[in-house]
Amino acid sequence: MPQHSKLTSQIAILGAGDVGATIAYSLIMNPVAGEILLVDPKEEVRDAQVQDLSDATFHGDTSTRVRSGTHKEAGQCDIVVIAAGAKQKKGESRTDLIGRNKSILESAIGDMKPFRQDTILVLVANPVDVLTYFAQQYSGLPKAQVIGSGTFLDSARLRGILASKAEVAAGSIDAYVLGEHGETQFVAWSLASIGGVPLLQALPPGVKLDKEAVAEETRNKASIIIENKGATNYGIGGVAASICKSILTDQRNVRPVSHYQKGLDVCLSIPAVLGRRGIVRTVDVPLSDEEKGLLGKSAKALRDVIDA
Repeated sequence: MPQHSKLTSQIAILGAGDVGATIAYSLIMNPVAGEILLVDPKEEVRDAQVQDLSDATFHGDTSTRVRSGTHKEAGQCDIVVIAAGAKQKKGESRTDLIGRNKSILESAIGDMKPFRQDTILVLVANPVDVLTYFAQQYSGLPKAQVIGSGTFLDSARLRGILASKAEVAAGSIDAYVLGEHGETQFVAWSLASIGGVPLLQALPPGVKLDKEAVAEETRNKASIIIENKGATNYGIGGVAASICKSILTDQRNVRPVSHYQKGLDVCLSIPAVLGRRGIVRTVDVPLSDEEKGLLGKSAKALRDVIDA
């Protein structure tokens, strides 16, 4: 008897380019959904990606089906990952992208409506914080159900850099990049620890940490990758798949994702508990006064872009 997948959830991915396809591949390799729908107006590209990805679904007992879908179908899925958008060009800042990607977003959301009541939107297209804010406006879904990947990937990059300096596994490090996914992001050094011990106390003897250099390396990693290979797709693919898993399996993981901050009236990244309803709650992290100032600065930069 053939083994049938017990997974019944559906995830739609808007955008069948490098990022969308890599997210789909990550979801096939670590299956959490029974079906993945790829949605893209470029039908030839979309269908070719579906055929290629379907060839990767042969492994294991749990097969995830991949097929082409429509915007209307996407609006009825458990999760819609929005990777659709113009690519960041060499030398272009994330905010330069805003005008191009805001209109793509508005049109896509219009085509998906009306949404199923419990649908979660996960935005990965850039500038992610601003687009998450507009997606909340356009979709009419509860704010907790519209999430951006935010600084989750930046935080993973930070942990990787710190792990090599501290000579420990990245999983043993707790450290966050917070605020905007972009120019005004900052490392919350006051929260950083290794195995529960404050970071600087836990470093090996004789190891000095240049915080500014580490923060700079974390911030610039994407630009260097884009400069040399034209796009970043594997990191964001893994991060988006991880967010989907946290939501569908109601894992209650704490992740630095972009979500609405009422007091600041913007979406930016602060650690939050992720579950089946999206953002279960924001974690009230004890930032230093300097870090609170940096968070305010990040919020103001985002607000300026939204108002403009």
